[in-house]
Amino acid sequence: MVSSTLIIVASLLAFAAIHSIVASLRFKRFLRRHLGPRVDTLYMPAFSIMAVLTLLPLAYVLYKNPGPFLYIVPSPWRWLMIGGQLAAAIVAPMAFRDAPHRFRVSSQLSIPGTAEAGHLDIRGVYRRVRDPFLLSGLVIMWLTPFMTVNLLIIYILTTVYLYLGSLHWESRLVAQFGDEYREYQKRVHRIIPRLN
Repeated sequence: MVSSTLIIVASLLAFAAIHSIVASLRFKRFLRRHLGPRVDTLYMPAFSIMAVLTLLPLAYVLYKNPGPFLYIVPSPWRWLMIGGQLAAAIVAPMAFRDAPHRFRVSSQLSIPGTAEAGHLDIRGVYRRVRDPFLLSGLVIMWLTPFMTVNLLIIYILTTVYLYLGSLHWESRLVAQFGDEYREYQKRVHRIIPRLN
């Protein structure tokens, strides 16, 4: 019988492959050709549903076989960690709200400097951190108040994938916004929030 760890690794690799293909500009160009302007309203909900559906097998395997426990954090520290996770969970919706233009497919596929590409509009959470999704994902994962072997494997692989994805996303933002984004990179950290 195949071990749960191998199933978890295979599931994560399959998710990463599907996620990367669907997030690629090539796939978005394909959708734009076939869906036209509707791609801007359909892409994010469909992408989110696809992400959930492709992660369900992984969640099931982890639920059925979490592996041996490595640690369980006692109270009151457990509640502090959960509070940190809840705070991080608030950041992701704020990131969508504060930069909706970054997620429009038409903007991502446009030529830099054009009206369709838009201008880098830094507001809200983006004044403090360049990649709030990476930050919130890492905080939510690593502040889990218990750890099993299989969960640790998931968190390590997911951290690597999120980090590499963040580098790729930043390169696309540089391509879209040019020097405007390079100046922003000098002022604001990618992962560690600026406190002042």
